[in-house]
Amino acid sequence: MRRNLSITLLSVGHGCIDVYQGAVASLVPFFVIERAYSYAAVSGIVLAASVVSSVAQPFFGMLTDRRAMPWLLPVSTLVAGVGIALSGVSDSYTVTLTVVAVSGVGVAAYHPESARVARVASGGSHSAMGWFSLGGNLGFALAPVTVAVVVSVGGLLLTPLLMLPAVVGAALCLPVLRVLETRLYDAAKAPVTGKDDRASFVRLSLAVVCRSTAFIGLSTFVSLYATERMDGSKAAGTAALFLLYLGGAVDSVLGGALANRWDRVRVSRWSYLLTAGSIAGLLFVPGPALYLFVILTSAGLYIPFSLQVTLGQDYLPSRIGTASGITLGLTVSIGGLISPVIGTIADRTSLQTALAPLILMPVLAWLLFKTLPEPAAPVSENTAPKGEDAHAEPSPGQPDLR
Repeated sequence: MRRNLSITLLSVGHGCIDVYQGAVASLVPFFVIERAYSYAAVSGIVLAASVVSSVAQPFFGMLTDRRAMPWLLPVSTLVAGVGIALSGVSDSYTVTLTVVAVSGVGVAAYHPESARVARVASGGSHSAMGWFSLGGNLGFALAPVTVAVVVSVGGLLLTPLLMLPAVVGAALCLPVLRVLETRLYDAAKAPVTGKDDRASFVRLSLAVVCRSTAFIGLSTFVSLYATERMDGSKAAGTAALFLLYLGGAVDSVLGGALANRWDRVRVSRWSYLLTAGSIAGLLFVPGPALYLFVILTSAGLYIPFSLQVTLGQDYLPSRIGTASGITLGLTVSIGGLISPVIGTIADRTSLQTALAPLILMPVLAWLLFKTLPEPAAPVSENTAPKGEDAHAEPSPGQPDLR
């Protein structure tokens, strides 16, 4: 089966902007080392990006439900890049918080509209949406390596070099938007058949909050935790964060494949059971086995990732942008609110003690998923046709982005 080139380009662009989500946590050890920030202080930096995104993404989602705004993809990518690029330029904590928050605005503006664009381009396919999520997760995975390569050479003053992924991502999405322009605007105006299931959407959103709390808590501190466990090795910390993010390179696509065989709700439940055990192993099993449990935790957290996005869209078929803004934005970002709490507890006790409550998060997500039905995909023009139109020849003068 020929893979759609438009999804491939959107996936790479998704990866370019999600480098900046991963970069916030990846910069934490360098802020601690170069600026002597406390755990609570670096948690505040993560919180700045999370709060801005949590407030802004549903807002952008509601805007894109009213009218198509595909131009947000390149613009928001550049904004996200500018914020992170400036994060190491000033020693001022206030300036650092501000520019990281600006990056959060860019991330917030990107995701609701990009999810709608990807849904149109993919025809609503779980596997294709998994490929789209793959790009974002790869961006997360590459963030610690990218940041380490840049900042280890010349310190935080070299963060302006981190603008490069934003330039690439903005450029890649332009040909896709040009080819899909008519379909995107037609889809935004088309009527939707299917009723909103708000109760299920609320329960799904709570489950995503639990997933986010575990993921952001670990992504903020797993590098520091691994460094402590491995006798102060910075490489050990970078490796742990890379492995946590790397699961997104395989597991979001795996989630789509599993959902094609079983259903999305069942696959997500299994994943969260795996996650509860693997976080416990990560925190309490001694020695290098830490890395095995990081890999298992990554799998358990990433397999449901794209499935939750399409579930949210199917629970709210009349509000695709809002659903995407909440599942990709608000609920994900709310998890960042717990980071300062973890940092404060860690300052007073230990990182292991502070991170231990995260074991409960996937358990709660599992319980919530036990109450969710598997929705039927709504019949709507908000997705591209899966029949012959999906393989139609491009119009004269347009590149073939199938």
